[in-house]
Amino acid sequence: SPQPPQWASRCSGFSSCRAWALGRASSVVVTCRLSFHLSGTVTETATTSEPAVTYKVAISFDRCKITSVTCGCGNKDIFYCAHVVALSLYRIRRPDQVKLRLPISETLFQMNRDQLQKFIQYLITAHHTEVLPTAQKLADEILSSNSEINQVNGAPDPTAGASIDDENCWHLDEEQVKEQVKLFLSQGGYYGSGKQLNSMFAKVREMLRMRDSNGARMLTLITEQFMADPRLTLWRQQGTSMTDKCRQLWDELGALWVCIILNPHCKLEEKSCWLQQLQKWNDLDVCPLEDGNYGHELPNITNALPQNASHSSDSLSRPRRTVFTRAIEGRELHWQDSHLQRIISSDVYTAPACQRESERLLFNSQGQPLWLEHVPTACARVDALRSHGYPKEALRLTVAIINTLRLQQQRQLEIYKHQKKELLQRGTTTITNLEGWVGHPLDPIGCLFLTLTEACRLNDDGYLEVSDMNESRPPVYQHVPVAAGCPNSSESYLSLAMEVALMGMGQQRVMPEGLYAQDKVCRNEEQLLSRLQELQLDDELVQTLQKQCILLLEGGPFSGLGEVIHRESVPMHTFAKYLFSALLPHDPDLSYKLALRAMRLPVLENSTSAGDTSHPHHMVSVVPSRYPRWFTLGHLESQQCELASTMLTAAKAIMLSLLGMPLFFAQVMRMTLSTLNWRRREMVRWLVTCATEVGVRALVSILQSWYTLFTPTEATSIVAATAVSHTTILRLSLDYPQREELASCARTLALQCAMKDPQSCALSALTLCEKDHIAFEAAYQIAIDAAAGGMTHSQLFTIARYMELRGYPLRAFKLASLAMSHLNLAYNQDTHPAINDVLWACALSHSLGKNELAALIPLVVKSVHCATVLSDILRRCTVTAPGLAGIPGRRSSGKLMSTDKAPLRQLLDATINAYINTTHSRLTHISPRHYGEFIEFLSKARETFLLPQDGHLQFAQFIDNLKQIYKGKKKLMLLVRERFG
Repeated sequence: SPQPPQWASRCSGFSSCRAWALGRASSVVVTCRLSFHLSGTVTETATTSEPAVTYKVAISFDRCKITSVTCGCGNKDIFYCAHVVALSLYRIRRPDQVKLRLPISETLFQMNRDQLQKFIQYLITAHHTEVLPTAQKLADEILSSNSEINQVNGAPDPTAGASIDDENCWHLDEEQVKEQVKLFLSQGGYYGSGKQLNSMFAKVREMLRMRDSNGARMLTLITEQFMADPRLTLWRQQGTSMTDKCRQLWDELGALWVCIILNPHCKLEEKSCWLQQLQKWNDLDVCPLEDGNYGHELPNITNALPQNASHSSDSLSRPRRTVFTRAIEGRELHWQDSHLQRIISSDVYTAPACQRESERLLFNSQGQPLWLEHVPTACARVDALRSHGYPKEALRLTVAIINTLRLQQQRQLEIYKHQKKELLQRGTTTITNLEGWVGHPLDPIGCLFLTLTEACRLNDDGYLEVSDMNESRPPVYQHVPVAAGCPNSSESYLSLAMEVALMGMGQQRVMPEGLYAQDKVCRNEEQLLSRLQELQLDDELVQTLQKQCILLLEGGPFSGLGEVIHRESVPMHTFAKYLFSALLPHDPDLSYKLALRAMRLPVLENSTSAGDTSHPHHMVSVVPSRYPRWFTLGHLESQQCELASTMLTAAKAIMLSLLGMPLFFAQVMRMTLSTLNWRRREMVRWLVTCATEVGVRALVSILQSWYTLFTPTEATSIVAATAVSHTTILRLSLDYPQREELASCARTLALQCAMKDPQSCALSALTLCEKDHIAFEAAYQIAIDAAAGGMTHSQLFTIARYMELRGYPLRAFKLASLAMSHLNLAYNQDTHPAINDVLWACALSHSLGKNELAALIPLVVKSVHCATVLSDILRRCTVTAPGLAGIPGRRSSGKLMSTDKAPLRQLLDATINAYINTTHSRLTHISPRHYGEFIEFLSKARETFLLPQDGHLQFAQFIDNLKQIYKGKKKLMLLVRERFG
């Protein structure tokens, strides 16, 4: 008979339905318990809105597995309904109240003829409406000597269980699996369907861990529905990429198939069957590619990492690889290797005392076993062991892989030490890692990390547990000593987890091609860092952190934090931000050294002097002909600024040596020069503040070297302005020579910035040069020269107003005239922000005199076509006499200007024409609700028309023309007649 406790630990629906089963099920009655069959009734408790409901439940089982279930509730799901769970729990918790009976065939065998007749008749009477037709049919067949039923000996018994040779597996409603996957896929990632599908993947992993054959069956059903998704064909036809959520689901699907194929105890015929199915899916045109929609692929799963320094161009070109390719390649992998078997089967496997030559590569110098295999492939073995319920074996192999990585790291460091001088002189390196471990389809580092941390996880009672790492509550870990023959007794699985995570993220690797692959690198790195942040840093973990950081800094071209990196190396900003924050309380010097090294972003840098060792970012484009698009560059620049900001914030908080601060703030400012955001502006202010604290020499230094640290806008608006401010002078108690030195440096900076970026810096340059006549003239000339180029009317008007404010009205007029030539105001732009500038420019020219006004009006007529603006200018010019600004050497006549004479006549004619054109434009699409507004517009037009002597005649003619042209708009024309005759 089944072992009930094992049921409870395995039933797919138990964990989710237990609360209901114990709460809502008011009564469970077992009606029959035969040796392979359990049936009963489950009654739901009545609620205020619904009465109590009773359901009939039947469960069949075979060799510790529930093989089929039926329930009267009719709920269809891939998991067991709550009523099945309730009946199962009742049987598990109250076995004494459930009487065990023999199979029904055995009971019938003990009856005589009269008992059998009575049994059958009572059975038919109890269920006559349901079984009477079937009973009659069976009776007819039994009485017929030629019937099929009489050709077979005996009769079936559903309560007797299956034959020992028959397949047995947990109950799985395959149709429901198909329907649910199809439904979730049709929702396209909305309504939580992505979470539901990930939940199904997690269920597959749970089945595999329980060694349930349904795991592969369920994954097959899921994959069939994924392959039947109509969007695959649509995306392929349109040449578009699938969504990120879909890509992640496909990645998990491919990784699960690798686990299935690498099952260490699967039968050959099963493996062959799965491989045939995978190949069939793989050959379909719509099968998604491993790297999205790009052609350059990663190495074959069975290839070891190349150690040679040169690679042919052919080695980078691979055949078409789909999400199933890695699983298919798994056919070449087996578990029969004797060394591998000894690694996973024993904690005390060490090197033999007398080693053969062939065995020396299999152990390190401490005698610990190594596993020399392509790293992602070796990690896929770990994932397979872990997924199929072999946690101890997975741990042993993980330790062997980490020992191998340590040995490789040490050898690479030794190689680099011999080549360091040459590499630094040449500034060149070669690619040693053709594929990165972070962002890899098999997630090798994440696999090792989870395997190690799961062995150290505590449950609520303080005991070690192996549980689902996707739970929402933060995990709690404790150090568990490494059991696999490690001579260092202080080493724990938790410290190994940190070490391998740092190794993986610190690996120097080339940025992959394609948006999805690059995004996956960022996402996988963030996932690993999130898991690392769950570890509480104690002394042992801090030692591991320090040791690994030193190795990464000294690692040369094999480390992303080494001195020599190639141009397309994946940046280390996000990783370094974690390292910096984690190390800072324990080793500030190391944390700053590491973070500064990581600040580089070589893909944006042009070149570096090969012998310049003061810049720790020697680089080379190792594949000169390859210039991939960095789709995530914006994100990477943001992360660079995040790292810089983190360093600067910490530097202010702990107040490093003031003499060293400007230098520190400066390789940071230089490295973020191309990134302009609020964090960058914050850093600029911090640097100036820091230099001010140090003293005048630091301020002079950053003013003189501004072009290596700041943009022109930052240099003029923040740096120079702060350096010469009254607050800085008072704070530093500067004497006159010191003030003059700072002011001179600021003026030089201002002129240089204005030459480089006149649009943004001309005004700041004029402000900074106010007290020096020669410098001020130079800044003004720069502004004039740039006016004909790329400066906007807004920028020119701003500078012009400044010149007027400083007492240079004629220069202001010149700039205002240039600004006016850059402007164009349409007839309907009566709320344009430049209107105030236009009115100011006209007022300025009017105040200077008739000649200046005459020079400006043609520009106004050419640039401004808005009637209301023109009429406002005209009115202002007739209110007062021109030339009231009091320019030395000029006298004002004191007479008002006539609109019948130049220069106002030209403005008047332009205004009247603008009113006429605007009127026709508005009447083209006018609606009745705008009639009143239009009549008021005509009233304003009449005021302008009446300015000349014959104006009333012109306006009357204008109105008559409107009546004739727009006579179809009867209601509007009626309003026109009422107001204007």
